[in-house]
Amino acid sequence: MKASLAALALQVFGWGVSASTLSYVPSTLKPPPLPREFRAVWVASVGNINWPSRAGLSTAEQKAELVSIFNKAAELRLNAVLFQVRPACDALYVSSYEPWSEYLTGRMGQGPAPHYDPLAFAVEEAHKRGMELHAWFNPFRARYSKAISPVASSHISKTQPSLVKAYGQYLWLDPGEQAVHEHSLKVMMDVVRRYDVDGVHLDDYFYPYPETNLDFPDTASWNRYRRSGGKLERADWRRDNVNRFIAQLYARVKQEKPHVKVGLSPFGIWRPGVPGSIRGFDAYERLYADSRKWLTEGWTDYFSPQLYWSINAPQQSFPVLLKWWAGQNPKQRHLWPGISMHGPDGRRPAAEVVNQIMIRRREGGGDGAAFWGMKALFGNRNGVGDLLRSSAFTDIALVPASPWLDRTPPAAPTMNITLNPMKVNIGTSERPGLWALQVKRQSGWKLQILPGRFNGFTFDPGDEPDAIVLRAIDRCGNESAPTVVARN
Repeated sequence: MKASLAALALQVFGWGVSASTLSYVPSTLKPPPLPREFRAVWVASVGNINWPSRAGLSTAEQKAELVSIFNKAAELRLNAVLFQVRPACDALYVSSYEPWSEYLTGRMGQGPAPHYDPLAFAVEEAHKRGMELHAWFNPFRARYSKAISPVASSHISKTQPSLVKAYGQYLWLDPGEQAVHEHSLKVMMDVVRRYDVDGVHLDDYFYPYPETNLDFPDTASWNRYRRSGGKLERADWRRDNVNRFIAQLYARVKQEKPHVKVGLSPFGIWRPGVPGSIRGFDAYERLYADSRKWLTEGWTDYFSPQLYWSINAPQQSFPVLLKWWAGQNPKQRHLWPGISMHGPDGRRPAAEVVNQIMIRRREGGGDGAAFWGMKALFGNRNGVGDLLRSSAFTDIALVPASPWLDRTPPAAPTMNITLNPMKVNIGTSERPGLWALQVKRQSGWKLQILPGRFNGFTFDPGDEPDAIVLRAIDRCGNESAPTVVARN
């Protein structure tokens, strides 16, 4: 089957068959259920880790690299890309609030030439393939340690220097300043309003990872809080600053576009000793990240703790941590753990990655995963891409639905079939996010996920199927009743 990229004009609703020995009629045939699993990859722009591969590429080269990324993701049967658009108070998209990122052209504030909008292009490429695009932000980092150009005059460190603190080799927005919250929320909501993104994503950077013997320089905002009558201790105040930001982000996104998912990906250990065998970095105490609270309060639609350790790691066991996180989810948000392609030593066997996916499926630890290490995954390091395709990801899957956002399924689609050659025009009462198309032949069923903008598809002569099943999928993942036709 070839799905036509050119939209076919929908002229007739209902059933229609041209005069031919071949005909299709409505059928009571029951198709297989639609497979559901979130399969995402992080694409990092900071430091040119993943994209662009280096600063200063031409517009054509940048676009070609993005197309290659989405093609490879589709080949591996992934269905989402977490695309970093704001690494350090800069923008990999057209912004009125922050300067162009230096990782595009090599100079902060200088946009690509010829002009294009990388985020708009990425959204289009993702949706063209039936994939989700989540905009990944760093809310408080203001300047990366390995910066490659002078700071632009429009950067917040120049326009509002009182909000920015030097810490180690970085610049950092002070989360204790309400003006910082408003600025970062304004930036993120600008993207939600103007771009057709499917999600907003934050990783593990809130307060910075600590420098040795150096406390974060927020004395001014702390003293102002205490003078205003604040009673919290300093560490609790810092945690409250992060908590309030996340709660505000979730509320504002839902007010603007309820279908846009908010995803959080904190450090994978909430606190050492929880559960009892776990040891390691204390993100609660040192990053001021009370990540368990974010999940239990439901301030997220999906939660992707970075569980980058091995199954048999004695003090950071992947299954032990996953089971614990699954038990901290009273509002039943999606749990999509972060899985590392390369592990702590950079030499993770492909079987370890697949076994972690299988453990997650078998033991009920969520209905998806996000993968860190695009280069390792796309470069098939240790054969990981091949093994995923042949074992864990033998077919494509839809992103799971989010029923707390919307439970109402879309109307069942209509199909109008003409033959010689076979064309199927499709429609619904409102445009869906996606179409789920199942085709039955003698060899069995095959699923395709098509963009919601499609109005039809064609079959080559001699390749007409035995049955066609079509469902409309809305932006919250709800699926319509199936419309089924079979050969008469």
